[in-house]
Amino acid sequence: MQKLALPESVLMEVSKPERYIGHEINSVVKDKSIVDIRFAMCFPDVYEIGMSHLGIAILYDMFNSFEDTWCERVYSPWPDLDKKMRELGIPLFTLESQEPVKNLDFLGITIQYEMVYTNILQVLDLSGIPFCAKDRTWDDPIVIGGGPCTYNPEPLADFFDIFYIGEGETEYRELLDIYKECRRNNVSREEFLHKAATLPGLYVPMMLDVEYKEDGTIKDFVPKYPDVPKTVKKELVRNLDDTYYPEKPVIPFIKVTQDRVVLEIQRGCIRGCRFCQAGQIYRPVRERSVEYLLDKAHKLLKNTGHEEITLSSLSSSDYSRLDELLNELIKECNEKKVNIALPSLRIDQFSLDVMNKIQDIKKSSLTFAPEAGSQRMRDIINKGLTEEDIVNGSRLAFLGGWTKVKLYFMLGLPFETDEDIKGIADLSNLVAATFYDTVPKEKRVNGHVQIVTSTSFFVPKPFTPFQWAKMDSTQDFIDKAYKTKQFIMGELNQKHIKYNWHEADVSLLEGVFARGDRKLCKVLLTAYKKGCFFDAWSEFYDNEKWLEAFKEENVSIDFYTTRERADDEVFPWDYIDCGVNKSHLLREWHKAQAGEVTKNCKVQCAGCGSARFDCGICVNR
Repeated sequence: MQKLALPESVLMEVSKPERYIGHEINSVVKDKSIVDIRFAMCFPDVYEIGMSHLGIAILYDMFNSFEDTWCERVYSPWPDLDKKMRELGIPLFTLESQEPVKNLDFLGITIQYEMVYTNILQVLDLSGIPFCAKDRTWDDPIVIGGGPCTYNPEPLADFFDIFYIGEGETEYRELLDIYKECRRNNVSREEFLHKAATLPGLYVPMMLDVEYKEDGTIKDFVPKYPDVPKTVKKELVRNLDDTYYPEKPVIPFIKVTQDRVVLEIQRGCIRGCRFCQAGQIYRPVRERSVEYLLDKAHKLLKNTGHEEITLSSLSSSDYSRLDELLNELIKECNEKKVNIALPSLRIDQFSLDVMNKIQDIKKSSLTFAPEAGSQRMRDIINKGLTEEDIVNGSRLAFLGGWTKVKLYFMLGLPFETDEDIKGIADLSNLVAATFYDTVPKEKRVNGHVQIVTSTSFFVPKPFTPFQWAKMDSTQDFIDKAYKTKQFIMGELNQKHIKYNWHEADVSLLEGVFARGDRKLCKVLLTAYKKGCFFDAWSEFYDNEKWLEAFKEENVSIDFYTTRERADDEVFPWDYIDCGVNKSHLLREWHKAQAGEVTKNCKVQCAGCGSARFDCGICVNR
C-alpha cells in the first residue's frame, strides 16, 4: 500500500480524514515509471463537492484511458488541514500516489463558479507553485483551467498558463503530444505555450495583450505572435454517443454531495433563458441515444452499488426520448430498489404519467424554477412559462402524491418592480392553494403542503443577453429580500411557505468576477494573502477583507457591477467565440427591454449561430 502523505497524528486531528487517504474503489493507480505524463486533476473545493462533479469523472476516465498518462485527483484541503500543512511544511499531494502536486507535469483545475477563485490560489500556494504564470519554470507543472468560468478567464489570467475553452474531450490528446515533443527536444516553456496557443480551444493569457481605453473599458486584444489567433473558438463534442463516459467512477469512503449514479442524457438547452449562461455556451442541444444510456446505466449500477440514478441535463423534460428511457430504466431500477431522480424538470412539461412512473420507487420533494413571480418578468427573461402552466403542473404533482414543492426565483432581474417582487409571494401562495383545491382532506397524507420558496440574487454573466445589464447593489438586494419576506407574510397560506434567500455580499462579489478583467488579478491575490479562501462557504467568507483588498488595489467594485454598458462596449471575454453570436445576444437584450419572447429551438430557430457546428438540434430539428 502506498505510504500516506499525511502522518497518522495529523489524520487523527482533522475532520473527515477519509478525504485525504485515497485508495477508494475504482481509483486508478499506475506505475509512474512507465507513463510519460502525470496529470493532477483538481476541483478547488472540499472533497465532497469535487467528488460529485461529473466533468472531472469524465476527464479522469479519459486521461487514464491513455497508456502514456496517469491522471490523479486533488482537492482543496479543509481549513483545519490547511493550517496543519502550513505548520508542518507538508506540500499539497494527489490522492492516488500521495505525492506532491509539484512533481507532476500538469495541474488541471476545473473552475465551476467564481467563489472558488481564492481556493485556486490556495492550491497553488500549498503546492509550492508560483502564483503567476510568468514566474514558473519547467520545475513547475503546466497549470491549465477548464469549466464554465473559463468563458471569462480574465480575472484569473495571471495565474494560469493555459485555459481550455469548451468541452474537454476533444483537444487534450494533441496538447499532451505537443508537450511530450517539447520536453524531448528541450524547448523552452514559453515556446511550448506558444505552440499550445495555436491549438483550437486553447487560450494562453501571456500570448494575448489587452489594450485599455481611458475610461477603463477595453480597446482591443493583440496577439503576441502572428500565428496566435485573435479569437479562441470553443471546443464541442458533436456526437455524444462517441466519446468518453466513466463506467467505473471512483467510489468515496464518505458520503458526498451527489452520492449517486449520474447519467448525462444530453448537453445544451433549447430554451434560451436570457439570464442563463449554460443555456448559451453549451449550445447546440445534443442528445445521447437511449441505447447508449441504458448500457451505461447498467454498468454504472453494477460497478458502484449506488441506490439512486440521476438523469442529468439542463432541462431533463426536453429530452426527446424521456418516456422510452424511463420505461426501460424502471425495469432495472425496480428490481434493484434504485431510485430515479429527475432534476431540471420544467413544470409545464412535468406530466402525471412521468410522476406515476417514478413515484413507486421513492418519493422526494419536487423542485421547480419559475425564476420570476410575474408574467411580465418571465417574458423579459424569456422563461416561457405562464401562471396556468405552473398551476397545472403543481396540480399534477399533488395528484401524484407530492406534498413538498421547492420554488426557485431570482431577485434583482433587469427592469424589476415591486409588483414583480410581490408576484413571488402571490405565486407561492397560489401553488399552496392549489394543493388544498386539488387534494381532498381525507387524502392529505401529511395534512398540509409545504412550499419552500428560495430567492437568489441575479448576477449578469458573460455570453448571455443580460451581459449588458447593470447589477443591483448589496443594499438593493437586501431591501428586495426583505420586501419578498413581507409580501409572503401577508399571504393567506404564509404558514405553509418557508422563505430562504442568498447572501447579498457574496452575490455582489460573484458579479464582479463574472464580468471582470485582468485588473482583478491583483485584488484576488491581495484578498487571498489577507486570509480569504473557501469564499463559497458562509462560515469562512469575510466581506471586510474583500473590501480592504479592493481599496488597497484602487479597484472600483461599481465599475464591474452597477455601471451601465453601452451596446458597442468591448467586453473582457470578447476574444472568445462561444458559438453564439454577439449580435444574437444583443438582439435578445433589446427584446428583453421590450418584453418580447423568443421561441425555443424546437419550435423556431433564432439564428444564434450554433448551426455552424452542424450537429444536434441544428440538423435534427
